Amino acid sequence: MEYDIKRGHLKNLEGDGLKDMLTEIFGGYSEDGDTLIASFGAMKEMRVKFLSNSSLSIETTADTSASDDVAMDTIRRFNKFLEKVTGFTSKQRKDRLNKKAKEGKL
Repeated sequence: MEYDIKRGHLKNLEGDGLKDMLTEIFGGYSEDGDTLIASFGAMKEMRVKFLSNSSLSIETTADTSASDDVAMDTIRRFNKFLEKVTGFTSKQRKDRLNKKAKEGKL
């Protein structure tokens, strides 16, 4: 999935900013070239990569055998990560996605 980064928010991700957010929220990460990889709870793997100065690619693989409590905690942390990394709330991300879909840009 591709996520837009709010204008002016990229400065928070530069240097070790994105890595620090992964460590803070998910407890760490590994690197595979220009892709950062993290896992936590019901998320077997999350791969994060900059596509440009205004967007990120985030791919996740879920662990369907995780308990409901673990899944809820993972979703809460993932949403917190998305808000910190994009600068947009979940409602704003949804609205942007709907706008792109109407414009045929998906």
